[in-house]
Amino acid sequence: MRNIGLLAACLVMTACQRGNDSIIPEGDAGYAAIAIDDSDRLPSRYALSPGDVISVRVFDEADLSVEEIALDNAGVVSLPLIGDVHAAGLTATELAHAVEAAYAADYVRDPRVSVLVKKTQVRTIAVEGEVALPGVYPYAEGQTLLTALALARSPTEKARLDEILIFRTVDGERMAGRFDARAIRGGRMPDVPLLPGDTVVVGFSSSRGAFLDAIRAIPVIGIFRPWP
Repeated sequence: MRNIGLLAACLVMTACQRGNDSIIPEGDAGYAAIAIDDSDRLPSRYALSPGDVISVRVFDEADLSVEEIALDNAGVVSLPLIGDVHAAGLTATELAHAVEAAYAADYVRDPRVSVLVKKTQVRTIAVEGEVALPGVYPYAEGQTLLTALALARSPTEKARLDEILIFRTVDGERMAGRFDARAIRGGRMPDVPLLPGDTVVVGFSSSRGAFLDAIRAIPVIGIFRPWP
């Protein structure tokens, strides 16, 4: 009888999980709801990251130009005369302006600088847990929790969609948040934008004590908080 009761409970949980109770508009109203301006379709400018390889050219100043240099782990490049310049987080144009200002301060009158990104670091996200194809996937601008689940061929039948964790490192501190994919799919909660390096863990399996411990440690859904 106990086993029958457990089976019944599992079936009830599965039935509840599959319910979507969507409030998303459909038909013409659905298309209108997600319509965006053409100008918004353009991707944001690429921000430099540690490990990226760039060239820095100073017009008419061959000795100051660098054909190929990589940002170090701190996101810094070292250039002739002016030394270290923090480049991570800047676009190529912003870095060129910063280098121009540094040379103009003491070394070159009216410098003109161009920065070209020659090679970028491969940025990834990881999807683990109860998905059909867990693994590490290339990160693309605009990726969200739902697109990550799609990359991993969707959650399995055993997945607990209201117990999805996202782990993220911010300024050297590891953060974690708990999210409900059912509510996101139903339009009751916004989708979660992902960042390079994020790890998505889809629960739930009673045999995985570590995951259960993680769930208990993150009781609030939809909020990132420090993770030990």
